[in-house]
Amino acid sequence: MSSLLSPSTLVIDVRSPAEFASGHLDGAVNLPLDRLAGLCAQALPDHQADIVVYCAAGGRSAMACRMLGELGYRRVRDGGALSVLALGCGRPLRRV
Repeated sequence: MSSLLSPSTLVIDVRSPAEFASGHLDGAVNLPLDRLAGLCAQALPDHQADIVVYCAAGGRSAMACRMLGELGYRRVRDGGALSVLALGCGRPLRRV
């Protein structure tokens, strides 16, 4: 999983702001799924950027990957659940 998260990879947390505040991957940006389409143009201007999306259990991240693909993002990968991604990538968890 660590190969998913190179230093240039954009890490997107699609959980709610409260979930994000309770603990998120270091360097992740919180773009909640219910606001993702409206926020991504400004937050993710490069449609060729390497992006990994995660959530609490994997369901929202899968939906976010499909949504971003439909919006023209070409290098989006599903990181699945935060707990699994955190164990596999070696990045620390942060709390707000």
